[in-house]
Amino acid sequence: MPTRRQAFSVVFAIELWERFGYYGMQAVLTLYLVQRLGLTDVAANVMIAAFVGLTYITPVLGGFAGDRILGPRRTMLMGAVALIFGYAALALADQHRALLFFAMALISAGNGLFKPNAANLVRRIYEGDDAALDAAFTIYYMSVNVGSTVSMLLTPLLQEYYGPASAFMTCSGGLVVGLLYYLWRRRWIHHAGSALDRGAFEARPFLLVLAGFVLTVLVLTGIIASPGIARFCVWCASAAILFLWGRLYLRSGESARPGLRLTFLLCIESMAYLIFYQQMMTSLTLFALRAVDGDLRIGGVTLVHLNAGQFQALNPIWIMLASPLLASLYNRLSAQGRDLSLAHKMVLGFGLVTLGFLIWWIAAAHAHPLVSAWVMVLGYGLISIAELLTMALGLAIIARYTAPESSGFMMGSLYLLWGIAMYVGSLVANFAAFDGASPQGVPAAALYVPLFRDLFFAGLVLTGILVALLPLARRWDRQHVLAVASGAVASAEAASGPVAEDAPAAMPLDIER
Repeated sequence: MPTRRQAFSVVFAIELWERFGYYGMQAVLTLYLVQRLGLTDVAANVMIAAFVGLTYITPVLGGFAGDRILGPRRTMLMGAVALIFGYAALALADQHRALLFFAMALISAGNGLFKPNAANLVRRIYEGDDAALDAAFTIYYMSVNVGSTVSMLLTPLLQEYYGPASAFMTCSGGLVVGLLYYLWRRRWIHHAGSALDRGAFEARPFLLVLAGFVLTVLVLTGIIASPGIARFCVWCASAAILFLWGRLYLRSGESARPGLRLTFLLCIESMAYLIFYQQMMTSLTLFALRAVDGDLRIGGVTLVHLNAGQFQALNPIWIMLASPLLASLYNRLSAQGRDLSLAHKMVLGFGLVTLGFLIWWIAAAHAHPLVSAWVMVLGYGLISIAELLTMALGLAIIARYTAPESSGFMMGSLYLLWGIAMYVGSLVANFAAFDGASPQGVPAAALYVPLFRDLFFAGLVLTGILVALLPLARRWDRQHVLAVASGAVASAEAASGPVAEDAPAAMPLDIER
């Protein structure tokens, strides 16, 4: 019988290579659209807005297919194969432009099948062992950053020296390696997954998911190709979220409502962070291309040279450096009885985002003529730590404040919110769109001054709003804790049977404590 560790190693390997492919593609996509295909900044940002937004939304469909139709293991494999062909189609789009929208739709839909089901497999492998599950997810999260760091450093070099097709084919080839390892060690994971995975293979569920996948790719191709349709879909998704949240809230019991209110608030706060986060793929990459000196120097000695796409690798590098430090800080504060609430972490995260864009604003305004690469290192560090304090808390928010029967829906709606935020973030980048003509004698960095300034002030305002909402968040958190405690007492009394008439009365709850 294969061990849990062996089964986990298979998922870990294929996830690492899948992230290698996705983030390698992300590191060069903006530059490919602008430099190679000749798109304007506005056209490239609008296309990326639709593509990235859909990539965050499709996991809702993929999770449903894995849970209800095909099983997470088989659905994950289908997604991996789709991604292999998606990156290969993107490589061919360099010579056949008609493939561009189809390739991006294939990647979005393939990610939707792969992403939720790979994580679901990890949960099922360690089901019933919370400590081992926490450790496994920590390592699993690290695989994302290891794979993305390597690919974000490699693919921009390949694109620069050998052309974009070599970069995209490397993304495809990396996932082939992961799939080959899966096939080699498939007996280790054969027992994992749901009952749908462990049963005999049936053609009907497979064909049903395949037909749905093909239809999804066709629909996504049309959406990515049409900015107007994409905008309409975002409005529809926003309205749907508001309607479904309202419906869930009205149908929930009084005891569940404080937790739901806090969930809604914190999910919207994490969504707002992603508008800033999306600048890494759009405006910050183009800023690095036109206005940043790629040489990291100390005392006049060049340590390393980074091209525009490689600066995105600073994000996962900072994540890997900061994660253990934050974990240690959380443990120390907990031992001292001074735990930081999720709402407080959000405030700190937005404070760091605000500081990051203040640094970029000042640097761009005083560039002569290029901005130092160390400015990018520092700015990426601040918004990456902010990521750990905001977006990375999404699962914790749902797990802590949402009832189990609605947690699946809330996780799906959180991904939908993130997709909307990524779309908006890409459009925000258009405030620094380059039209091909800049005044003579004015450094290219000046183009980005208004955008970075406005993002700084937006971050400042949001941080102030979040600080003002802290008392409300504390009250809702206290009400949620009391509701959970009351429910636990009621369950215990129901389990122990009726209370004797001469039993002493229960002590009243000390609400303040």
